[in-house]
Amino acid sequence: MKNYNYILGISMLATTLFSCGNDSGKADGYGNFEATEITISAENNGKLMRFDVNEGDELEKNQIIGYIDTIPLTLKREQLEVSKALISSKSKGVLSQINVLNAQLKTASTNKTRVENLIKDNAGTQKQLDDITGEMDVIKSQIRSVEVQNAPVVNELKSIDIQLKQIDDQIKKSIINNPINGTVLTKYAEPNEITSFGKPLYKIANLGIMQLRVYISETQLATIKIGQEVTVKIDDADSMKTYKGIVSWIASEAEFTPKIIQTKEERVALVYAAKIDVTNDGSLKIGMPAELWINN
Repeated sequence: MKNYNYILGISMLATTLFSCGNDSGKADGYGNFEATEITISAENNGKLMRFDVNEGDELEKNQIIGYIDTIPLTLKREQLEVSKALISSKSKGVLSQINVLNAQLKTASTNKTRVENLIKDNAGTQKQLDDITGEMDVIKSQIRSVEVQNAPVVNELKSIDIQLKQIDDQIKKSIINNPINGTVLTKYAEPNEITSFGKPLYKIANLGIMQLRVYISETQLATIKIGQEVTVKIDDADSMKTYKGIVSWIASEAEFTPKIIQTKEERVALVYAAKIDVTNDGSLKIGMPAELWINN
């Protein structure tokens, strides 16, 4: 009698497992849900002054959620501004010298024109012209000398401008700006901690649309294509819960079936990976197993 009850129970369980679905009672593919996870890292060094993030929070794109201490960068910027003002004052003195020499050169050029006109009228001498030409050459030489002396000052000013731009970029990157709409999966840091460039702060993923990665055989490729609507099923309390899915990607090359496929025969076969986009109603989680049923 006990054996009879045992056999009857097994028969009822088998009937339940294969009572729904296609004619064979077997899904067309098996896989797990996944989402594109992004790890947000610090882009600067310093103390985490504010960090308004908790696991499970829904964040919006470009939402400011915290910042890293910028006081050291601000002080460095002020120091560079003072240095720039000091060097600029030196540069102004050099430029004023060049302006004076240019004025002298202009006067000498005018006198040269007058002497040339006097020579044409036989009222001037060649010596006068030679003296003025020599004077102009001396002034031009002085201008070149001052410009050479001023070159390091100009280059130093350019260097300070570049440093100021770098500090402004660092200050901007001290603000923690969330890059995508999504849900915080993991939090790696807390306010008042000392962080550094590249240190992970939190992990986020958009869970609104989940991707079911499944594996299909070569014989099933003819029945599925990108953009096609399919059925996705997950385990529920009493039965299977059904979702509509859209095929978003099919691999171009075959691969060996992963271990998540149950039977030994299927594990040694070559299959093609595919992704199914499914709208999440809140029940779908990363890593959750699911079945693919291709609509006939």
